[in-house]
Amino acid sequence: MKIAFTAPMKPLDHPVPSGDRTMGRLIVRALESAGHAVRVATDFRSWRKQGSDDIQGAVKQQALLEAERIAEEWQKDQYRPDLFLTYHLYHKAPDWIGPSLANRFALPYAIIEASRAPKRKTGNWSFGFAAADEALNRADAVAAIHNADAECLRAVVPPDRLDVVLPFLDAAPYQQAAVPKRRQAQTPLKLLAVGMMREGDKTGSYEVLAKALLLLQDLPWHLTIIGDGPNKDHVLSLFQPDRINWMGALSPEDLAAQYASHDLLVWPAIREAFGLVFLEAQAAGTAVIAGDTFGVPDIVKDGVTGLLSSEGDAEAFAENLKRFISTPGMADQMGRAASSHIESNHTLAAGAKRLSALAQKAITNHRHRTEAQEA
Repeated sequence: MKIAFTAPMKPLDHPVPSGDRTMGRLIVRALESAGHAVRVATDFRSWRKQGSDDIQGAVKQQALLEAERIAEEWQKDQYRPDLFLTYHLYHKAPDWIGPSLANRFALPYAIIEASRAPKRKTGNWSFGFAAADEALNRADAVAAIHNADAECLRAVVPPDRLDVVLPFLDAAPYQQAAVPKRRQAQTPLKLLAVGMMREGDKTGSYEVLAKALLLLQDLPWHLTIIGDGPNKDHVLSLFQPDRINWMGALSPEDLAAQYASHDLLVWPAIREAFGLVFLEAQAAGTAVIAGDTFGVPDIVKDGVTGLLSSEGDAEAFAENLKRFISTPGMADQMGRAASSHIESNHTLAAGAKRLSALAQKAITNHRHRTEAQEA
């Protein structure tokens, strides 16, 4: 199947690393591994930090000009995809290009990782909200990346067009790092936090983690922090210097060994869509302590592969960590379960299978819609 692809939230070649960029690249890899020919239609980015009718109206005009350019390119190359696929659609990153080209070339149109916040129907983001809803209405298949998003999408996307395509990763590097069996967990527990150090939710997660650890300062633990960014000084000041090891930012290749050499990944996950770090840690056989934010419960099995607490609740987070400290064998048991969980549900092969099914659903629904219009 020939698939035209775009990522209006963050293009695949964006210079700033992020979970969103990584997931977009994984989607393309998974589709190609399943035998599909993926062509990135454009690197146009519709995401804007600030919203207003004027700002997003101008973005719309730029997007439609880009759609015209792509149409001319396709006609010149005699290229016609079987499907147009958009990754990550919401009010800050609407998609005007996909629907425009899908309509012009009579193509099936699908969206992967769509989300919808009804409170944005009015206010500064109303223009983008309406545009995202128009794309959802045009789409022949829509996939949320976790069940919390799917719940909000059900108001505008019919059941026969809506799916949940859970996130996935290339688990092999993390599984290989875990092959030399780690030491058995023992006190002091080796804790690991992985997160960029920027203003907002990432710093918020570090702040909750620091509050939780402060409640456990009389217990044995040691924390490794991997991450860097403009808020580094503030983040590091939250923790006791003699109980942390800051490693800065590491490459993905170096991260796998760090997951495998620690007992627990500890991350409060403030406002995380799902948290790629939770997939990575579990693939390496590392249990997780996390906040139960959005899609986190879809990939971390509470009481099986880790322990979850209410988002932002430092005391509950500390209590979960205290359970592991008092019974270190829990980390080994849940780490083994985490590895099996990823192998069964969240590998690249599993993602390829789910994405292929989504693509086929879009094609089938588009055919049915066309037949109904012609009847």
